[in-house]
Amino acid sequence: MELSVPQDKPLAAVFRRIGGGAYPPVVEAFDRGKTIFFPGDPAERVYFLLKGAVKLSRVYEAGEEITVALLRENSVFGVLSLITGQRSDRFYHAVAFTPVELLSSPIEQVEQALKNHPDLSILMLQGLSSRILQTEMMIETLAHRDMGSRLVSFLLILCRDFGVPTPEGIRIDLKLSHQAIAEAIGSTRVTVTRLLGDLRQEEMISIHKKKITVHNPVALSQQFA
Repeated sequence: MELSVPQDKPLAAVFRRIGGGAYPPVVEAFDRGKTIFFPGDPAERVYFLLKGAVKLSRVYEAGEEITVALLRENSVFGVLSLITGQRSDRFYHAVAFTPVELLSSPIEQVEQALKNHPDLSILMLQGLSSRILQTEMMIETLAHRDMGSRLVSFLLILCRDFGVPTPEGIRIDLKLSHQAIAEAIGSTRVTVTRLLGDLRQEEMISIHKKKITVHNPVALSQQFA
């Protein structure tokens, strides 16, 4: 069967069309903070993020957990085995950063779909390229020793990937608790609360119902240049 993959459709919708009734996808919901998979779990399914945001992190021997990506809607993850061509265990810790809804399919079925439909491979590659760019930005963010700089860098990443233009500036379209931000940048809730308070006092940001608006991203970036 020939299938033209529309470039403007989410990967999840494309996979629904390819799968048909042969391997009905599974839709799951996770509350904020719930683990989707742990490092070392068998890599048996590929995930498509329908709603919310998912945090991917690496856990090191000392117990330190470092955030490497914050995935937005229509992202694909859990695909390392597809890239390497070898069956492997999970490399990352995947956690629901917000309440999320996921679509998942068996990795063997996804692999077959990629072989049958080269256009789909290109679409997935585009998504993974965006993910790699964000991971590089997260690494740069965590390289800052100063927590104020880490927070600003993280807010700018969120503006890029989750930002919605408004008359007041760029609204980050995620409900973010201070604890969630602290976990993402390797800080504490008390420190994040204080730093956000400083940015609000300087009128760099405003917060309404846990959604942060960055009034001028360029000015914010220059503050810690």
